[in-house]
Amino acid sequence: MKILRFIRWAAVLLAMPALLLGIFGSSSSASAASPGVGWVRLAHFSPNTPAVDVYLYSFDNSSAELVLHHVAYGTVSPYETLSAGDYTVAMRPAGAAPTSAPAISASLTVVAGHSYTVAGLGPESGLRLAVLDDQITTPPGKALVRVIQASLQQHVVTVSYGGQTLVHNLAFGSVTSYQTVTPATETVLANGPSEASGASIDFAAGTVHTLVILDGSKGLVIDNLVDAAGSKVMPLGGAATGFGGTAPRVPSPVPWLLLIAAGVLVAAGGGLSLRWLPRSPA
Repeated sequence: MKILRFIRWAAVLLAMPALLLGIFGSSSSASAASPGVGWVRLAHFSPNTPAVDVYLYSFDNSSAELVLHHVAYGTVSPYETLSAGDYTVAMRPAGAAPTSAPAISASLTVVAGHSYTVAGLGPESGLRLAVLDDQITTPPGKALVRVIQASLQQHVVTVSYGGQTLVHNLAFGSVTSYQTVTPATETVLANGPSEASGASIDFAAGTVHTLVILDGSKGLVIDNLVDAAGSKVMPLGGAATGFGGTAPRVPSPVPWLLLIAAGVLVAAGGGLSLRWLPRSPA
């Protein structure tokens, strides 16, 4: 009878990780697939525009749902989850009163299951907020890439990838559509009239990328933003230059659950074996 009880107890312990994983997994899947939500990130891609404060308002609420302070050129926020609906994005000079008139604003309609980048583009004198539709899925076995030209020092750039020209003489402040590319790790080259830059980038199958051409302290910089990392993976967050980099991901509980279950099982087996040891005569 003790052996049968031990076997049943061991079976329960060994099943615990799978049961708990099912709970965690179903909770995570339910969260990822929550109906009625989309994703938005905010970016500053105007080289000669000083830092700004960015506000995001719902049309039916005058209180800002999201405020980002002192957003400098080249900064990209992580994706934020928003309920589907209509919003206004407003930019004010850094430190300006929240009630002051915005320097520029734009309307944004969030559709459930879609993601967006709202970016300040162009020179300071012609600054505009562009609402960009971000892709989440790719054709099977392929990757997607688009280019944002945010270099004012090089007013046009030609960008190539693995010998394939992605765009030729893209003008400052312009954004390309997504292009399908064959997965590989290749050198991306950005060539302007007087400068060039290169970066090795892994375009893995199922990933979606936005390449931003920026003015750096030593010339052109290619910033690789990963818009999505797989056909069933929601947007992961901004680049490392943004607010904390890629959004934090919860580590898998499986190793800990297995370790706990194994430890309890060993302890239970050890305790049982001790009870089976013959007692020493008194």
